Amino acid sequence: MKKRSLLAALLSVALLLGAAPASAQTTVLRVSAIPDEAPTELQRKFKPLGDYLQKKTGLTVQFTPVTDYAAVVEGLANNKIDLAWLGGFTFVQAKLRTDGKALPIVQRAEDEKFTSKFIVPAASPIKSLADLKGKTFAFGSPSSTSGHLMPRYFLIRDGIEPDRDFKAVAFSGAHDATVAFVAAGRAEAGVLNASVMDKLAESGNPNAAKVRVLATTPPYYDYNWTVRPGLDAALTKKLTQAFLELDPANPEHKEILDLQRASKFIPTQASNYDGIEAAAVAAGLIKP
Repeated sequence: MKKRSLLAALLSVALLLGAAPASAQTTVLRVSAIPDEAPTELQRKFKPLGDYLQKKTGLTVQFTPVTDYAAVVEGLANNKIDLAWLGGFTFVQAKLRTDGKALPIVQRAEDEKFTSKFIVPAASPIKSLADLKGKTFAFGSPSSTSGHLMPRYFLIRDGIEPDRDFKAVAFSGAHDATVAFVAAGRAEAGVLNASVMDKLAESGNPNAAKVRVLATTPPYYDYNWTVRPGLDAALTKKLTQAFLELDPANPEHKEILDLQRASKFIPTQASNYDGIEAAAVAAGLIKP
């Protein structure tokens, strides 16, 4: 009886601490994504993909939005998230935070040569990046690859130090928010993910109609899907195959790919993001 009482007490403590029973851990796939767009848009983009992964894995897919980029990194490191959509810089942070154990499994073909777009109001007299000196400027999130790190890196490489040369620097928090900042005159220029800018323009977004593209960065590696340290190897393989099997010739799959703005998914590896890490060190955003 004493053993049973002790077991019951330990179970109660575990439940109070939020520990899930082992069976729940093997039946639920916990997924999240960096909040680089509005939460409603992230949910819309993920729903068909989540349904597809549920069919492919036999697991209940649970998507949990977060409020900032750091929360996704911590979720992977602390076994709260199994699979996450990360930007290149966020992956580097997750890799460093988990001693290299967070594993990128796939990326979109488009992520091999990703770019960022600098924008200004449509009627702005600004004609070049050099003209941005002395102006107010909006980045996305501090941890964004395409909305902060790589644009900052390329600006510095071109002799423009944002913290010194811009009149003021703001962080909008997300790519679509950056467009809104510039369109509303809250910043005289900004920079964001090229894919989001294209999507907003294609959809007739009113803010996108009020800005124009000033310049586009050189290409770099960006987004990927990453699994947490210690995720079952068989499940990791199953997830990887599920992404690789998405076929644009299949109407159901094409809907998923279109929402992800992907022509297809391809395998990836941690070394693809060594350049992102080097850029982060050069820009002073992480210590070597």
